[in-house]
Amino acid sequence: MFWKVEIEGDKPVKKPLGGIPHLSIINLTGVPDSGKSLLAEQFALYQANEGYKVLFITVESPANFLYTSLKAKSAYLGMDFDRISKNIVVIDASENPELREDPRALMDTMAYAIREKKTTNVIIDSITGLYEHKEMMARQIVRQFFNFLKKWKQTALFVSQKRSAQGAETAEAAGGLAVAHIVDGSIVMDKKLIETRWDITTFKLPLGSVLRTIRIDGCRLTGHDTRTWVFEITEGGTINIISPLEEFIRRKEVM
Repeated sequence: MFWKVEIEGDKPVKKPLGGIPHLSIINLTGVPDSGKSLLAEQFALYQANEGYKVLFITVESPANFLYTSLKAKSAYLGMDFDRISKNIVVIDASENPELREDPRALMDTMAYAIREKKTTNVIIDSITGLYEHKEMMARQIVRQFFNFLKKWKQTALFVSQKRSAQGAETAEAAGGLAVAHIVDGSIVMDKKLIETRWDITTFKLPLGSVLRTIRIDGCRLTGHDTRTWVFEITEGGTINIISPLEEFIRRKEVM
C-alpha cells in the first residue's frame, strides 16, 4: 500500500515498498477491536523473522500475554518462535506506573534496550496509554517520543485509541489530532456491522456480519494508496488484506 517511484530508462515506475517506509513513525489508529494490536504484533513477527531486532513497549497488556499471543501467531504463520523471539525485546509498562507516567523514565529504558540490543523497529501499544489521564499533554508527550525515535533512527508504530465520540473514518484519536499531526503518516482501521437492508445491498454481506477496512490516511515520506481496503482477521488472529473496497463490492455483485 506504500510505494516509491523509480526512473527506469526514461519512465517513472511505481514500486511497492512491501511494508511501511524505512525510518518512518506511523500512527495506527481505529475503533476498539478493529485489529490494531493484531497488526502491530504481526509487523513485529515479520520483522523479527527477517532478522531485524524489534523493541515492543506494551502499555495495555502484560508481557506474558503478549508473548502468548506472539507465539500463537508465529505458529499459525509457520514461523519458528524460538528463533524469532531472540529478536524481540519487550518493555512491560502495563504494570509499571513509573514507566507509564514518566516519559523520561520510559525513554531511558528504551534507549538502553535500543543501544544494547541494537533494535531497528519500535512498537508502542498504545501511545494513548502514556497520556490516559492527561490528554491536554498528548501533543507534548507524543512529540517527545517522536523526536526520541528519530534520534535513535528507528522505524516505529504508535498504536492509538479512539474515543467513542470520534469519527471512525478519521485519523483522530484520544488527545485529538496530536498523534496524527506529529507522526510521518497514519493508518486507520475500522469495522462496520452489517445491520440494515442498505448495508446488505451495498456490501453484499449477510446481516450481522462485520466488514473490516484499512486505509492510509496520509504519509509525508512516500507515495501511498489512498483507497480503502478490505481485510479479514483469520482464525489464527492474523491480518489478511483482501482487496480495495470497490473491487470487493464488484466481485460480490458478480458472484
